[in-house]
Amino acid sequence: MSVEIARPKLEGNVAVGTDRRIGFAEFGDPQGRAIFWLHGTPGARRQVPVEARLYAEDNHIRLIGVDRPGIGSSTPHEYATVIDFADDLRTIADTLGVDKMEIIGLSGGGPYTLGCAAAMPERVVAVGVLGGVAPTRGADGIGGGLMGNVGIPAAPLLEKAGTPLSMVAAGLIRLIKPVAEPVLYLYASVSPEGDRRLLARPEFKAMFLDDLLNGSRKQLSAPFADVVVFARDWGFRLDEVKVPVRWWHGDCDHIVPYAHGRHVVAMLPDAELYTLPGESHLGGLGEAEAIMVTMNEMWDVYDAGR
Repeated sequence: MSVEIARPKLEGNVAVGTDRRIGFAEFGDPQGRAIFWLHGTPGARRQVPVEARLYAEDNHIRLIGVDRPGIGSSTPHEYATVIDFADDLRTIADTLGVDKMEIIGLSGGGPYTLGCAAAMPERVVAVGVLGGVAPTRGADGIGGGLMGNVGIPAAPLLEKAGTPLSMVAAGLIRLIKPVAEPVLYLYASVSPEGDRRLLARPEFKAMFLDDLLNGSRKQLSAPFADVVVFARDWGFRLDEVKVPVRWWHGDCDHIVPYAHGRHVVAMLPDAELYTLPGESHLGGLGEAEAIMVTMNEMWDVYDAGR
């Protein structure tokens, strides 16, 4: 069974410097509350669940997916630290006429979400993180997981060989595109039970295929750049994130351990952990509507307190 999903209402790119651009895709109500959705590693601007898109449409939410540099229509670029991404998101928000915003980040989008909250407390109402990557360095750091066991050892190689590797990866993506659906089923077959259930749902298969075929396009350096910058000091401390954070994490996550979610939430000044029993790394995507409801309610609280 296949599911048709609506194209973005607006899709394009924004200049974030003299020689760089960042791609974006908008869903929902163009006049609504702005929520930026930051994709995982890998992923692109259309990695936004169907349920989140529908909720945005029905509840006056302007939902904006953003490519990171080196994916989709974004110019390749390597940030020195995670928090540097906030300068680009600030420029995107200014260009799109967004003042106040919420930010949701999946997996590798989590660190950038927290960085934006730390850098723009006057503009970020609240943030949500779905199975986000935890810091690896300094007092906030924690070991283990895919990042600790594979990412940190690989980071020095990726700093030197990331560009040629990204070209090879992009070539593989082009080869995979004609058989993308069977490849997705193959990935699901070797995934933990929680992710396998989610990937079997037609609406999620449709979202991932849409993002792969129409979002990622012809380049794939962003995931390698993510690993490199995640292995460094992030440029901010977790206790500098003063805005409210809501964190969803599967207790059977095989990529970012559940203990990493508990660790980060315990170090944030205003955070709450939502445990997803039996779910693995993609579990948060299956809670997209509930997450959007929670984020919308947090905006109501913010407005009431003004």
